Amino acid sequence: MKTYQDHGLALLRISFSALMMVHGWGKLMKLTAGGEIKFFSFMGLGPEISLFLTIIGELIAPALILIGFQTRLSAIPAFFTMAIASLVVHASDPLAEKELALLYMFAFFIIMLCGPGSFSLDKKLNKE
Repeated sequence: MKTYQDHGLALLRISFSALMMVHGWGKLMKLTAGGEIKFFSFMGLGPEISLFLTIIGELIAPALILIGFQTRLSAIPAFFTMAIASLVVHASDPLAEKELALLYMFAFFIIMLCGPGSFSLDKKLNKE
């Protein structure tokens, strides 16, 4: 039997992932556009690698979360990307400028803790 919790988890998973993917898509276009890449260099990895890792956290992982595949595992790079964005890249910015990254960070943390719910590919694959 599907519960309100299952509906809530699906809504949380799908809405935050779809919205996050918009940000990731823009970064993918930046990476594939050619030319010089100007992006935060995380731990000295360089802007290209940092941008590539961000695309994983903002596009690839949320796409997997959206369909509910390997949901808890996929939420880790999404959470980590938003933690770096809010707590490192925008650390000295006012709250209003890092608020969105914090909201995404907490949403993906909740998804890591609670899992995908019944309306997910994970649930379907575990039944069979």
